Amino acid sequence: MAYIPYADAGYYSGEYEGSIIPSNELNKALKQASRHIDALTYNRIVGRGISSLTPFQQDLVKECSCELADFEYENADYIESVLKQYGINGVSMSFEASWNLKIQSGVAIKGSTYQKLSQTGLCRPSLGVR
Repeated sequence: MAYIPYADAGYYSGEYEGSIIPSNELNKALKQASRHIDALTYNRIVGRGISSLTPFQQDLVKECSCELADFEYENADYIESVLKQYGINGVSMSFEASWNLKIQSGVAIKGSTYQKLSQTGLCRPSLGVR
């Protein structure tokens, strides 16, 4: 059975009004973002199915999926880099957790997107995997 991303192209361009990711790369980006959402929620969604969530939770998961896909697409070079930081002529750049970036379960995500996803109640490790 093929993995179905939480948000599809119709949701991305319609409800979410996304336009950053080219259509030929959109399904792959949404699938990767959904897999990362699974890691951030300890596989609680994939274990029960998105339809078992409340409408509020479903909307947040879909929206966060699109936000994460956009973030990962725009920052792919940095995210996939093996370097944690580098400097050139006195200017340095680092890719690690900060006030606006969270790295959780090996997934780099904007802090605001993670906070939104946390509103689903599925990101707490103390809940246990069901």
